[in-house]
Amino acid sequence: MVVCGDDGLAHRLATELRGVYREQVVLVVPPSRRTPPQPMAGRARAASAALFGRMVTAVNRGTGDADDTLVPDERVMEAAEPTEAVLADAGVDRAAALALVYDDDETNIRAALTARRLNPRLRLVLRLYNRRLGQHIEELLDQAAELAADATAGHRDGHGGHGGHGGHGGHGGHGADIATTVLSDADTTAPALVATALVGTSKVVDAEGLLLRAVERRPPRPGEVADPGLCTLALLSATSNDPAGAEGSEDSGDGPRLLPDAEAVAAATGRGAVVLEQVSYSGPPLPARRAGVMPFASLFSARLRWSLAGLVAAVVALAVALIVVTDDHPLRAIYITLLDLFAINDPAVDAPLGRQVLQLLSGLVGLLLLPVLLAAVLEALGTFRTASALRKPPRGLSGHVVLLGLGKIGTRVLTRLRELHIPVVCVEADPEARGMAVARRLRVPVVVGDVTQEGVLESAKIHRADALLALTSVDTTNLEAVLYARSVRPDLRAVLRLYDDDFAKAVYRTLRTAHPAALTRSRSVSHLAAPAFAGAMMGRQILGAIPVERRVLLFAAVVVDGHPQLEGRTVAEAFRPGAWRVLALDTAARGDTAGAEPPGSGLVWDLPDTYVLRAGDRVVLAATRRGLAELLGRRTRSPR
Repeated sequence: MVVCGDDGLAHRLATELRGVYREQVVLVVPPSRRTPPQPMAGRARAASAALFGRMVTAVNRGTGDADDTLVPDERVMEAAEPTEAVLADAGVDRAAALALVYDDDETNIRAALTARRLNPRLRLVLRLYNRRLGQHIEELLDQAAELAADATAGHRDGHGGHGGHGGHGGHGGHGADIATTVLSDADTTAPALVATALVGTSKVVDAEGLLLRAVERRPPRPGEVADPGLCTLALLSATSNDPAGAEGSEDSGDGPRLLPDAEAVAAATGRGAVVLEQVSYSGPPLPARRAGVMPFASLFSARLRWSLAGLVAAVVALAVALIVVTDDHPLRAIYITLLDLFAINDPAVDAPLGRQVLQLLSGLVGLLLLPVLLAAVLEALGTFRTASALRKPPRGLSGHVVLLGLGKIGTRVLTRLRELHIPVVCVEADPEARGMAVARRLRVPVVVGDVTQEGVLESAKIHRADALLALTSVDTTNLEAVLYARSVRPDLRAVLRLYDDDFAKAVYRTLRTAHPAALTRSRSVSHLAAPAFAGAMMGRQILGAIPVERRVLLFAAVVVDGHPQLEGRTVAEAFRPGAWRVLALDTAARGDTAGAEPPGSGLVWDLPDTYVLRAGDRVVLAATRRGLAELLGRRTRSPR
């Protein structure tokens, strides 16, 4: 795997590939500014070596395979730009995948075009901020790869089948492997930030729009029935709950058991389990509102509605009084009252005293009605004119999420929160921010102002909120907002975005020590985005990875066609304990949405064991690294 970048995402991505997927990595970074550019030297290499060293320590503590011996295998190159010569020196022509995560879109596109020409079978992962351009680039590079593959196949056929390489590193040969994936920081970090705000964890998997998390549960007590969730992913080590115990190996039966069958789960006594759950929101839901219909309450204010109701009651009372005084027909009485009300009736000079008094009262009510009607018209016109304008937080709002910053990250997080029907109040200092249009379209309350100024967070009802998401582009602003929110409400769940991963860890530890009863999470964008980029480098079917002690579980979306271990078998027969397990069926892939999960998902999680997997089915499964490699027909690489 080759990773090219100029910020912390490149280093974090290289660490993720080595620590989780055990891949050989070549890291290409800009030369150090303090020292002359030399091969394998400079601050970039030092930073990368430090990351790889911490990665090895983490693997030894619980993120690698139990039976794997991992040796740091890095190669760090320094280059100002990813030119053709630099990519060739990095071994792109022999690599399985290339990630271009520079901060400049043009640099990534230019390098991707060059890399596709050097290696048509290369799997490309690009970091682009322009999503529309990214879609076109993805289609263009995929089409170029397909044409190059067809040309290569035709050349080999014309030479009698001679052609001796047959793929690069055993990674070619699958249509899903020779592909281009375009990602952005906003899209990849939004699910983790949303899950952190809801349940306090960023270890989630985004499966077709559904957020899933793996939860460790203590051993059930005698007579207690444990909730299995969606499924049981693993049984923890027998000594995991013993502070003095050491983790055993899986061969001895004391270590963690991944993807156990029902018999193993039932027989496991005194062992905790890792259960898969769907991330959900337990707070107050959004108020129901029909799409495209503006409710009557939004047209007029409450004070104006009460004024109109009082005037209508006065008119009805005058009409009833006129019926009593003159014995007129009710319709005629109402008509005469309206004439008096609008001052277009003849004066009742020769009428009885009661009729004259009623006419004077009707005229007085008419004088009061005119300004109320004028206010109603102006207010209704103003409401229609500003239907797309920013809304203010309602007075009785509570249990909501306060989102600071409507930039690139904040806008995507706002969309995901609304997809989960979570009430949100946004705070943005720039009235022309890119997320303002999205907030207007989604009718989300927005407070325009500097969050560091007094009274801005109070306007967002921070004292009645459930969580605070500080996602501005300035680290000090996010930190100041969280500290101020802590002073207002010490138990508030707070998540702040910080650029540097080490700084994020330091802030998290300090806030946790100062407020032990509150949930605080500090997240680095590069730390959150790296797993998605790493999964894309492994192939489009990889959805994510979740560590279980010293093992790692991968989640993948696989088409059943072409896999004899799945095709034509029932869900029970396709389940191989310790290797892979079918979790869900994607009904949207075959156009069948009957019995599916929430709209837009198309995933059915309660599949019966007797369901037969067909060739056109697309399933979501959990697997170990070796199990997934065996299922996809890839060769696993032995540790060096």
